[in-house]
Amino acid sequence: MSRLPGWHVPDPNRYRRRRTFEVDVGGVGVGGGNPIRIQSMTTTDTQDVVGTADQAERLADAGCEIVRITAPSIRDAEALGEIKAELLRRNVDVPLVADIHFTPNAAMEAALHVEKVRVNPGNYADRKKFEVREYGDAEYRQEVERMSDRFRPLVLRCKELGRAMRIGTNHGSLSDRILNRFGDTPLGMVESALEFLDVCEAESYRDVIFSMKASNPQVAITAYRLLAARLAERTVLRVSADQPTSVAIDGFGTPSYPFHVGVTEAGDGDDGRVKSAIGIGALLEDGIGDTIRVSLTEDPVKEIPVAQALAARYDARDDEAPQTLGDAPYIDDPYIHRRRATTTVGDFGGEEPVRVEAHLGPMPFAPQDAADQVAVALASLGDLICEGVEVVVETADDVGRLSEFAGALARLDRELPLAAVVPASLAAAVMPHVSRVAIVLEPGAAAPRLDHGSCLIEWVLPPDPDAIVAAFASPPPDAVSISDLLPTHAHRRLVALLRRLGHGELPIVLRHRSDPLEGAEAAILRAATDLGGLLCDGIGDRVSLGGFGSLVKDVQLAYRILQGARLRTSWTEFISCPSCGRTLFDLEETTARVKERTSHLPGLKIAVMGCVVNGPGEMADADFGYVGSGVGKVDLYVKHERVVRNVAEGVAPDRLVDLIRDHGAWEDPKSEA
Repeated sequence: MSRLPGWHVPDPNRYRRRRTFEVDVGGVGVGGGNPIRIQSMTTTDTQDVVGTADQAERLADAGCEIVRITAPSIRDAEALGEIKAELLRRNVDVPLVADIHFTPNAAMEAALHVEKVRVNPGNYADRKKFEVREYGDAEYRQEVERMSDRFRPLVLRCKELGRAMRIGTNHGSLSDRILNRFGDTPLGMVESALEFLDVCEAESYRDVIFSMKASNPQVAITAYRLLAARLAERTVLRVSADQPTSVAIDGFGTPSYPFHVGVTEAGDGDDGRVKSAIGIGALLEDGIGDTIRVSLTEDPVKEIPVAQALAARYDARDDEAPQTLGDAPYIDDPYIHRRRATTTVGDFGGEEPVRVEAHLGPMPFAPQDAADQVAVALASLGDLICEGVEVVVETADDVGRLSEFAGALARLDRELPLAAVVPASLAAAVMPHVSRVAIVLEPGAAAPRLDHGSCLIEWVLPPDPDAIVAAFASPPPDAVSISDLLPTHAHRRLVALLRRLGHGELPIVLRHRSDPLEGAEAAILRAATDLGGLLCDGIGDRVSLGGFGSLVKDVQLAYRILQGARLRTSWTEFISCPSCGRTLFDLEETTARVKERTSHLPGLKIAVMGCVVNGPGEMADADFGYVGSGVGKVDLYVKHERVVRNVAEGVAPDRLVDLIRDHGAWEDPKSEA
């Protein structure tokens, strides 16, 4: 398949690792044919040489391949040399990265000591004051030239010393110049980075790695996709200059710059892992990502196994063969999040929210006991709603137990839709007892013709495109689903085929069951990757999740994934950064204190940020912000407007609550109402 115009991948319907060249980071190759590299960042004061070396050593022992250290000042940058020397004395030869914000002179010093320098285009040569002003083209070019003049010395130093560089754009820290020209958008993030790349390429320096981080997974996914597309276009333009115009050139065939992938300020616990897996996993499914960092508000060592689990699935994956689908993309525009337009059937599809269903697995042998357990679970869900349960029916005996189970559920006096996954031979017998029957179609088998009355018919289709086409020789069902070991691309192919066959309006059920051989954390990460990426693509009208320990855990995880994908909000969302040497308070402890006071406010987004680097910018995505402004001091924000300055840390959570009250967003916890 030739490249689809404007796309970030050559073929969105199959997995193919993005082609990149290798950038050497202190002997660790990033990109090219290398595995996905694992990174993290120290949380210590950089001038605490021994403490920082201790943490870097712990990270390396845990499997971290590249360690980043903040260098906010010249003194911090000088300390990097001492940290490197201390690590080498311990025989720890892990490459170090200097994290630079605001201070070009610190970057110049840091390049003398470390293997890689990270710069943020939003604040390396620009300042962020949230000023609204008009830039004419000439004035804008002057600003870019000024930025280039400040940035070029670092490019030349890195080139001379053989240092790598990360051009790392953050959604929360775009410069005023970029914001006024492109807005607070993924496009602005990309343009900001490409301005810096222009300087690098003008000096024939290409040891560059890119990142496009945001706390919103949808924004991060879009920004990385846009950058991949823009870099492919630049490759085509560069190559085309020396080629006859009659030669067709695929920009994806020429290796480009590697990407460092992550979701910033993801938070902690399951929420942080789910949000990270959605953003990072969706990009890895696109073949995008050469090194990753999982940003958790926890001890950085805990980030490493999460990142390793995410990367392992893709290090072992081969490129898929081209699919015979024609030029049929699954969506028209991969840079805009929009749910598929589908027909409403029962309680899902159309304008209905993505529904949450608990997949109970095989039909229970004791139907009444199973119904009683469901009742107990439903009562313990609190404000969450289980919007259906599903069982697998495999034999005639199962049908009898299903009838008893359906009756027991009905006596619970709850509107709880019941679905059954069945072979075609049992579909007719099951239909009187359920609201939806999911018929598993075997490859090559015709779909049964059923008089189903009010019972919804779902086809569980095989992943083979030819078998899907053959199934639609029968009248179409009410909804469809598919089962495959590589669910992202199987579902994309399904949607592309539905569009081609004239059934693009059919709702899709996303069904996911935990592998009992997986550990609990790995299972959560896989579910968030497989479901979250599809949901961010706009695919999915019902999520049927099971096997995570209990109905309650299944439902909670489904809602966490929907919240991480920004489709349904069930809890307060906390945007909290991982700690680093710039952090002005204990971020884990502070986040826990803020959560304790505000976690009962669903729909509210609260940012807890350790310093001002990304804090004010991320306030634009959060409703309220809690940002370190000095030792023991906190500034409070509404959106990106600072409204309270220099509050003592001990009383800052109380002042945050007062601020939420003042803006009419506070509700007393139910236990206190």
